[in-house]
Amino acid sequence: MLEFLKVKNIALIDEIEIEFGDGLNLLTGETGSGKSIIVDSLGTLTGDRISSDLIKSGQDSARIEGLFSVVLTSELRQNLSDFGIDYEGEKTTEIIVRRELSTSGKNRVFINGQLTTQAALKQIGPLLATIHGQGEHTALFDPSNHLELLDAFADSENEREMTAKAYRQWNSVRSELEELRSADSQKLQLLDVLRFQIDEIEKAALKQGEDDELAEEKLRLNNVEKLSALSGDAYALLYDDESSTAATLDRAAKKVEELAQYDSRFSEYLESVKSAAAVIQDLAVTARDFGSHLEFSPQRLEQIEERLAEISRLTRKYGGSIGSVIEHLKHCEAKLESIETSDLREKELIAESKKLRNAYLESSLRLSKTRVEAAARFEKKVEANLKAVALEKARFAVNFATPSKEQLADENFGGFSARGIDTVEFLFSANPGEAPKPLARVASGGEASRLMLILKTTSGSVERTSTSVFDEIDAGIGGRVAEAVGAKLKTLAATQQVLCVTHQPQVASKADKHFVIEKTTGKDRTTISVRELGPDEKVEEIARMLAGEKITDAARENAREMIAAAA
Repeated sequence: MLEFLKVKNIALIDEIEIEFGDGLNLLTGETGSGKSIIVDSLGTLTGDRISSDLIKSGQDSARIEGLFSVVLTSELRQNLSDFGIDYEGEKTTEIIVRRELSTSGKNRVFINGQLTTQAALKQIGPLLATIHGQGEHTALFDPSNHLELLDAFADSENEREMTAKAYRQWNSVRSELEELRSADSQKLQLLDVLRFQIDEIEKAALKQGEDDELAEEKLRLNNVEKLSALSGDAYALLYDDESSTAATLDRAAKKVEELAQYDSRFSEYLESVKSAAAVIQDLAVTARDFGSHLEFSPQRLEQIEERLAEISRLTRKYGGSIGSVIEHLKHCEAKLESIETSDLREKELIAESKKLRNAYLESSLRLSKTRVEAAARFEKKVEANLKAVALEKARFAVNFATPSKEQLADENFGGFSARGIDTVEFLFSANPGEAPKPLARVASGGEASRLMLILKTTSGSVERTSTSVFDEIDAGIGGRVAEAVGAKLKTLAATQQVLCVTHQPQVASKADKHFVIEKTTGKDRTTISVRELGPDEKVEEIARMLAGEKITDAARENAREMIAAAA
């Protein structure tokens, strides 16, 4: 649930902080007081876009921050992991979402303190809270959303996952098969290119590290005279001269050996001195032999130059290093083998595609059966719940469109998706004697709002562990209907946190926590504030909603009765 919301420098808001609670949290206030700004701010924490134009006049930046306490569902875990977002806890966790805006246009998204993207928030946000705005019925009019509601009611998540997995597997094989077939026309040309490249690289017979070895040998050949002098000098200084290192060290060793006869401390150095003498002698011999074998060879230098040029040409052509050239050779060989055996692979893919298609259809038909069985129960339950919001005469139906047996058997039929083989559309009629028709053709705005509430609550599409936000869902209704809507919201709030913006006192009287949004206009500025109402203040606010600007004692008494009845 949403535990805490902080909004700073957004629109007319300087800074507000709201601590929400369990159950039904209601926000009320006069028209234009800024209630929808609160909902819109919350919407940005679930992935809605926000513009820097909303930054309060005179400010350079703005911030919206929310603390959510949620159950770690498998979907939420997966999304957090996919986007590299850390979290704590095994079953429940706290998620902090922060949006930062600046007039420079640098708008940032943070989840649990980690900088992330709008796309990541778009995935994770709806798992934290579901926003049902005043225009929500437009989404309800779109038949593509109806299948989700029915599946939520049918509790067909496992069947949907199995169907989606089967579709992905089948589609992957189909894509490979299409790619294989589309390459047929280019196959001969590609074969020539691959064979040429393989032959070219194989003839070169490159070895890893060869270029470094050749460069070192080239350096030696270009510096034979200098190396000869250096090796001769080194040999003389180390061993050959009368005052060489070896000679002086030998004399010093004899002195140390004599000292050791008188003081045991020198004995421990004798072995090290002998080792040093051996190292010096070995180094001197190596320098002498190195110098004696030095010989300038123009022919060898030319060979090295040609070989390095060949290596340079191939590395520039195939990736920049000998390793990349060798890797390219392996890739070409694998590609050549794949093309040469493509006919066999095509037969394998055709057989595999047929097998996976049948598996997908089996899974889709099971899912379809589950949906059909659930649809009848869903229709009855929705109609029964519509009575609770003063739509006693309304009729509701689920219209199925499923491919025929001939279409299912047709290899070229394209009406399949990861959601299965069904197309679903909800039909509705508010008036007796009229057959149910598509929602967009028959439902008014007020009817659509109530129907949306019923469909959401009946289907169970709103997670019990999430927060549902309703922005003036009771707009355009009143009296008995508002009372029924309030009762439905109260019922929903028994199983999850509900936030609702309302103008209806019948709804406001049922609040577990009641907040009032107030707009204050001063000489040079206008600000919006939020405060939680105590019992007496709640009576005053509901009385204002009942009576208008002039609150009467009768309105107050009526408000007390409504609150008592709701309790």
